[in-house]
Amino acid sequence: MKLHRHLVENLIAALHEIFSAQKQADKVIERFLKSQKKWGSRDRRFFAESCYETVRYWRRLWVSAGLPENGNWRGEALSRSDVWTVWARYEWERSGELPEWPETEGLSFSSTLPKMSRAVRESIPDWLDELGAQSFPGDWDSLLASLNKPAEVFLRANTLKSDLKTVRKALADEGIESEPVPGIPDGLRLPVRKNVFLTKAFHQGFFEVQDAASQTVAPLLRVEPGQRVVDACAGGGGKTLHLAAMMKNKGKILSMDIHEWKLKELKNRARRAGADIVETRVIESSKTIKRLEGSADRLLLDVPCSGLGVLRRNPDAKWRLSFEEIERLTVLQQEILTSYSRMVKPGGLMVYATCSILPMENEKQVQKFLASSSGQGWVLEEEQHHRPDRDGFDGFYGARLSRAK
Repeated sequence: MKLHRHLVENLIAALHEIFSAQKQADKVIERFLKSQKKWGSRDRRFFAESCYETVRYWRRLWVSAGLPENGNWRGEALSRSDVWTVWARYEWERSGELPEWPETEGLSFSSTLPKMSRAVRESIPDWLDELGAQSFPGDWDSLLASLNKPAEVFLRANTLKSDLKTVRKALADEGIESEPVPGIPDGLRLPVRKNVFLTKAFHQGFFEVQDAASQTVAPLLRVEPGQRVVDACAGGGGKTLHLAAMMKNKGKILSMDIHEWKLKELKNRARRAGADIVETRVIESSKTIKRLEGSADRLLLDVPCSGLGVLRRNPDAKWRLSFEEIERLTVLQQEILTSYSRMVKPGGLMVYATCSILPMENEKQVQKFLASSSGQGWVLEEEQHHRPDRDGFDGFYGARLSRAK
């Protein structure tokens, strides 16, 4: 593909914004793509892929480009010149050549990499490498390597409007190949990444984009039609919609979140999916939760977490994250477990879930809850661990607990 200077200049601007302003890569990329109406599909794909891959391997690219390892490679003082140099290293590795532009003049790279620590080689912060090695002795190398692989696209057929066979045919009619995912009843995988949001099938509500591991969470809750279900950390509502389909649109799902804008997006998705049993409610204070004590047959707690299980999709998150932030999140997770669990009726079920791989956010949180006074009367029934190095899916954890009658 011939490199167009305008395209690369936008890429450099996006990368500089992501690192210097610590902004989310997906939001920055989306904004740049929307602003460039004349770009074709190849340009858009090149821009997005190059941006994500450069972010993913930023630290290694920085060092292998000859920039100082302890240099200011992120933050407000990051220079455009350094961003050009890092991108040039990426482009040289990708294509084996560089365009003859002023910004790349005089740059030459060796195919022999300097000696690097694992943290530099795999492009993660030192603290995260130490934490991972402690948490996964013997497995960290393979797990870390898998977290650096770009995520595949998975879909979930919306059984309120369609089924797996219908979705596959509808996509095939629009030139998109898909295949079933073993062990995931309504799941499809795209062998070749495509923009499925432009398809008729998507706008008709035939499917949702949802990772295969995420699709295992709703079934863990064992919902039934007619029940009252609370999704207390609903976010954009992917699992809410899965629950609605499993309940055959019968009963009530109360989807809650502290962010009203996320719930507005959920409403739009629910309308497209034909999920009429979804009600949204903003969590304004602890009183919002207290009013619902003993009201739910089922409770889903997909709690705020480090997101370390989904680094393949959000590689920039590792550059904003800190161990102190994870510690803050573990305190919040335990507070949510303690207070929100009271919404479950005697005899009801609760699922605690995260998109993290860390035991300190997962099984250790459940163990701490069960050992506390708030956990008396609760029993752990099942746990699920998903890891990209074993399943090829995102990293996810889910635990189903039952409350005594």
